[in-house]
Amino acid sequence: MPYRAPLSDYRFLFEKVLGLKQVSQTDRFAEATPDMIEAILTEAARMCEEVLAPLQRNGDLHPAVLENGVVRTSPGFADGYRAIAEGGWVSMGADPAHGGMGLPMALVSAVNDMMGAACLSLQLNPLMTQGQIEALENHASDALKDIYLPKLISGEWCGTMNLTEPQAGSDVGALSTKAVDNGDGTYAITGQKIYISWGDNDFTENVCHLVLARLPDGGPGTKGISLFMVPKYLPDEDGNPGRANDLKVVSLEHKMGLHGSPTAVMQYDGATGWLVGEEHDGMRTMFTMMNNARLGVGIQGLGVAEGAYQHALAYAMERKQGRVPVEGGTGTIIDHADVRRMLTTMKADIFAVRAIALACAIAIDMKTATGDAEWGARAALLTPIVKAFGTDTGIAVAEMGVQVHGGMGFIEETGAAQYSRDVRVTAIYEGTNGIQAMDLVGRKLMDGGEAAFRLMDEIEEVAERTRSTLPDLAEPVWEAAETLRETVEWMVSQENLNDRFAGSVPFLKGFARVLGAHFHLLAAEAEGGEGPRSNLARFYIKRMLPEYAGALAHAREGAEGVYALSDDELAA
Repeated sequence: MPYRAPLSDYRFLFEKVLGLKQVSQTDRFAEATPDMIEAILTEAARMCEEVLAPLQRNGDLHPAVLENGVVRTSPGFADGYRAIAEGGWVSMGADPAHGGMGLPMALVSAVNDMMGAACLSLQLNPLMTQGQIEALENHASDALKDIYLPKLISGEWCGTMNLTEPQAGSDVGALSTKAVDNGDGTYAITGQKIYISWGDNDFTENVCHLVLARLPDGGPGTKGISLFMVPKYLPDEDGNPGRANDLKVVSLEHKMGLHGSPTAVMQYDGATGWLVGEEHDGMRTMFTMMNNARLGVGIQGLGVAEGAYQHALAYAMERKQGRVPVEGGTGTIIDHADVRRMLTTMKADIFAVRAIALACAIAIDMKTATGDAEWGARAALLTPIVKAFGTDTGIAVAEMGVQVHGGMGFIEETGAAQYSRDVRVTAIYEGTNGIQAMDLVGRKLMDGGEAAFRLMDEIEEVAERTRSTLPDLAEPVWEAAETLRETVEWMVSQENLNDRFAGSVPFLKGFARVLGAHFHLLAAEAEGGEGPRSNLARFYIKRMLPEYAGALAHAREGAEGVYALSDDELAA
């Protein structure tokens, strides 16, 4: 499908709104100069537009299949992956000590956004590897790093994460996969894992599985879980793929979407693995990869939203239907008020998500570069918002894209439905969006709301600063931030966590709406209040921001009303 990378948005956000310059000014990321950033974005855009985008339909129409124990990937995916690996796009953020480029997460995120928009099914493969690289860099022994990191960073090998089991989905602590010490530095891993994205392929030399399992002395729940590296092929003494390990792909799931991405049921039968991190500390270790993936998955939602928007816009600019309702119109459906409403809504939310996601990535970079705990708290606070709001927006925009197409959106040949089918799972994997919201009102407010209040202070400072120049935009943003502040205070005051959890999803939505308005206001300020970005900001702040009031009112109602109907009454 045709795709055009939104380079102007990245440039504007980095230079005028988010201040990527502060990252480049640190010693850690001094090599990320404006010229380098521009060159990387331009080259990534070319690859996504010319190499990956043409594969989007192939993955949907010709899914990955399992033939005689071998996974056969969609036509063209091997060449597409080769372009990703040889271009260094897997290893952008990895440590240069093992061959990585050491670039900021903000830049990695922008490239992942483009790749996800061009071909989400294929982009999911390097996203998993990027997370595994980060987990190994932070937790693996030097011996494991020396064997696995160079191969993962080069793209010769790829990585997966194995958490879920048939009886242990979101409740990871219920897993039953076992690990037994072999007495030689290795462990025998036995069990079955499900929903393993890119569990196998036919274009990398090895597939490296990070597997959660329980040692014999591991206690119940998540505290007794350990993490193991279990490769498809055991590395020989030279670090090259040797004999096959005792694992296999049992089957591939028949899915609603993402057909080009093989989602495997994996069976481990005494497979050889190596401990990553400390015994019984597997969940903390795996969370490094999961947090990386949560930001990445939120950006996947953003990428699909961009692709679906471009697809719908192109159709609306060509489709002639009905009378032209505006003087000087094109005669196509883009002239109709409701179609224009949908397209502008899509574009406004895409900008909001992109700004929030890149702000989160910049916070990660600043924490990495400076060690400042406040930057770490900012990144932690924004991560569940990016994951949930990004994927919810991807779903909403893709669904709206079908609606813009009208009846043709329901016809598979147009490709509009594929975006909707592909993105739907992003709200489920890497922790459902409900879990993200619970994390936001739970762990992320354990500081008494300090990180959230610092963010509210910044939002209100910008609103105060722009009151004289943009009063019609600044005042509603300031009022929304005050209501959000009051709601955070209410959340922090609730000793019963279930009262927080009952309103956590609307709370996250309201929080995201206010953040989106903040970044739109900054965009309007940077443009001087006149122009396309200012007009988009007015649309968002005047028409979409008001949703925060209902969402935050819902959030403050507590749990009692949620349980007012009995099970029988719900079933009546």
